[in-house]
Amino acid sequence: LVLTSLDPMHYNLTNVVSETLSAVTLPILLLVGFLFLIWTCEATSSVPGPSYCMGLGPLISHGRFIWMGVGSACNYYNKMYGEFTRVWISGEETLIISKSSSISHVMKHGHYASRFGSKFGLKFIGMHENGIIFNNNPALWKEIRPFFTKALSGPGLAQMITICAESTNEHLDQLDELTNELGCINCLNLMRCITLDASNRLFLGIPLDEKPIVLKIQNYFDAWQALLLKPDIFFKLSCLYKKHEKSVKDLKTTIEVLIEQKRQKLSTVEKLEEHVDFTSQLIFAQNRGELTGENVNQCVLEMLIAAPDTLSVTLFFMLVLITEHPQVEEKMMEEIQAVVGDRNIQSDDIPKLKVTENFILESMRYQPVVDLVMRKALQDDVIDGYSVKKGTNIILNIGRMHKLEFFPKPNEFSLDNFEKSVPHRYFQPFGFGPRGCAGKFISMVMMKAILVTLLKRCNIQSIKGNGLNNIPKNNDLSLHPNERQSVLDMIFTPRTKMNEIAGGAPGHLII
Repeated sequence: LVLTSLDPMHYNLTNVVSETLSAVTLPILLLVGFLFLIWTCEATSSVPGPSYCMGLGPLISHGRFIWMGVGSACNYYNKMYGEFTRVWISGEETLIISKSSSISHVMKHGHYASRFGSKFGLKFIGMHENGIIFNNNPALWKEIRPFFTKALSGPGLAQMITICAESTNEHLDQLDELTNELGCINCLNLMRCITLDASNRLFLGIPLDEKPIVLKIQNYFDAWQALLLKPDIFFKLSCLYKKHEKSVKDLKTTIEVLIEQKRQKLSTVEKLEEHVDFTSQLIFAQNRGELTGENVNQCVLEMLIAAPDTLSVTLFFMLVLITEHPQVEEKMMEEIQAVVGDRNIQSDDIPKLKVTENFILESMRYQPVVDLVMRKALQDDVIDGYSVKKGTNIILNIGRMHKLEFFPKPNEFSLDNFEKSVPHRYFQPFGFGPRGCAGKFISMVMMKAILVTLLKRCNIQSIKGNGLNNIPKNNDLSLHPNERQSVLDMIFTPRTKMNEIAGGAPGHLII
């Protein structure tokens, strides 16, 4: 009786469950379909690029940037999808552009005057809303830039020519101090010591030992390069960034000590006007309440590290190119002898060194050190027919543009590429517009002065097997000597005439 009475109840319960499931299944399927449509809607973007694919696209593209490096990843996506490509970094839509018209549009408009990068990463290295290089606060950046512009132009240009010539000669006279137990000298470190010394003389004016600071600058750049695009979760685990934390702290502490020495010097000098330079102006601004101490420290740090990394590596690449193209060295030496002769280079010589200038320009085009510019759109815009939303990240792949448009021999190293005047839209090693490099003019002056002084004193040869083909062309921020030690070795042979003038003995120096 009990079983009989329960059987209808079981039958009714089964029917109720079946009917309920049937009623719920359709809405669930519709909801899943709707969510799938939302997740994949980015794939219909008008800008070419990888598919969103339920969120896998952003994960893969960001992972590729971390795995391959920024430069290699940019070249990969431009090659795959065209010169105007959309990817994702940290889940944010990012455009990679290597088309000259689009690059010019971004550079010349003020609503692209902000950079992008990991907020935690930039805070870690002191660049988040500090300094000038990666300061992503446009209002604060505009207040700081005039200090750099003033220091990097005007009378400073003429002074830097003399300073670079003197520093180069002094370091060449003291090569024994840079020689290791194997009789070799790291050529890249030599360039870094010269550029750091020159920067210190003009912008800080405090005696320092270049060699340990050069090493700290290299480690700081390692940290910058490693942390710039890291996801936020990376900074939740101290074991992942502990090494970089020490590198950043070491350089910051050193710079703070030097600035404090500068403060003490300013407080004791009798004629203050003789000691007014870039660092002094920043200290005075801090005393007036216009800048914070943290910003002053970061500005001085960035001014001192700029040349010892990017400029010194550029000079190193030039020396490698000279060893690979001896006929170019001959042309340059003929010009140097005709314009400069046996004296030191002077301000009036700079515009007359046309062959040397074309060599420098072609070197920066053919083997760039920094050929990517990172920006953020501050308002909605349209670039070459593509809609760009406010907040979109933008990477300008200038190095790729330099080998795609205008130049007659884009894939060769040839001075013919600059035989005729090159419109600025096709060649932008320093950028232009509101956020163009503030040091582009003084950089050219420094490269000419150092290169001419070096070539006047030395013939340059490379050890067999060295060359640019052995240098990884990944377009990352810098080349570090521990990665490709062999290509840093060169032979500097003193030129006979200059050697007699300098009073030195003939011989070979392994560099």
